[in-house]
Amino acid sequence: MSSITEKDVLAALTQVQEPQSGKDLVSLNMVKNVEIDGPRVSFTVEFKSASYPFKEKVLANAKAAVMTISGVGIVTVNSKINDPLKVISSQPAQTMSAPQPAMRPQQPVQPQKQNLIPSAKNTIAVASGKGGVGKTTVSVNLAVSLAQSGAAVGLLDSDIYGPNVPIMMGVNQKLGTRNNKIAPLERYGVHMVSVGFISEGDTAIIWRGPMVGKMIQQFLGEVDWGALDYLVIDMPPGTGDAQLTVTQTVPLTGAIIVTTPQDVALADAKKGINMFRKVEVPILGLVENMSYFICPHCNKRHEIFDHGGGKKASKKFKVPFLGEIPLETKVRIGGDQGTPIVISEPEASVSVAFKNLANSVMKQIDILKAKETDQGLLKRVFKIS
Repeated sequence: MSSITEKDVLAALTQVQEPQSGKDLVSLNMVKNVEIDGPRVSFTVEFKSASYPFKEKVLANAKAAVMTISGVGIVTVNSKINDPLKVISSQPAQTMSAPQPAMRPQQPVQPQKQNLIPSAKNTIAVASGKGGVGKTTVSVNLAVSLAQSGAAVGLLDSDIYGPNVPIMMGVNQKLGTRNNKIAPLERYGVHMVSVGFISEGDTAIIWRGPMVGKMIQQFLGEVDWGALDYLVIDMPPGTGDAQLTVTQTVPLTGAIIVTTPQDVALADAKKGINMFRKVEVPILGLVENMSYFICPHCNKRHEIFDHGGGKKASKKFKVPFLGEIPLETKVRIGGDQGTPIVISEPEASVSVAFKNLANSVMKQIDILKAKETDQGLLKRVFKIS
């Protein structure tokens, strides 16, 4: 049996690449505490962030590399977080040691004054109060339609637990780097980032809220997006950590609420509207997805999930109604195959509906910005603080 040395272990680990930088673990000083006991080898890989997306892949590759050394029988790889940002705070201990003031749910959560992506002229959150309403389908076809208008468009998949943008855009690649930042992938004229471009296959993402928030912040501030006219942010359903992270780190131009006609979806859509209003994000409007179905045989219109609820909700909450998207089998097929309907059948009625939605969104943004300009002018003229 050959004698194993620390030099042998480090030499093997020089063959393991850190995906974001393209450099090996040894040159990055990520390998610590190498210990050798006969055929047993143990060492620690040090990471800079608790939310580092390639951790499991790096650890597996490091173990496999050391296992190739002649005479090695057992390899133990430990990991350590050396995060100068201290992502995981000491708030839980403070909560236990001292009583906290009573919560006041009625008080709005004020967004922090941050902007992690100043290169985007307009940032649009596409949200829903519940899952299953076709929010990602709307996000994808909206982004592609905006790009078809000649705009520079980015699409951020902020649904960490259920990222579907890679499937619907037909992209099966891993993220690389550019200019010392994450390089977004591109298809149909849309630049995209998603945790689905990082995670392996069917691997489940099991993270607590702070980890989700940190990942979204990285996707905003550590991606080489370039100059964008529109950044479409596909939000997860509900009103939780991801929504708060986005609203606190990006000055959103506005939010689009996606719903379907049935009462249960509309009830949750109303919660979404109220959430964005509490954090002072303008509502660009409400879109009713799966609004109706046109039978391909009799050409008659069928309102499977009821109809008209979106318009009623928009009137009640005094937000613009952006349009109705029909229920169409080809939309589902296109999403499964990675070809959005506005690409596969641009002249279809549902594609026209998506393009009209894009036009309505651009119009509402223009209206909002005109109001902001007028208000700013009034403040300067009359010296209103």
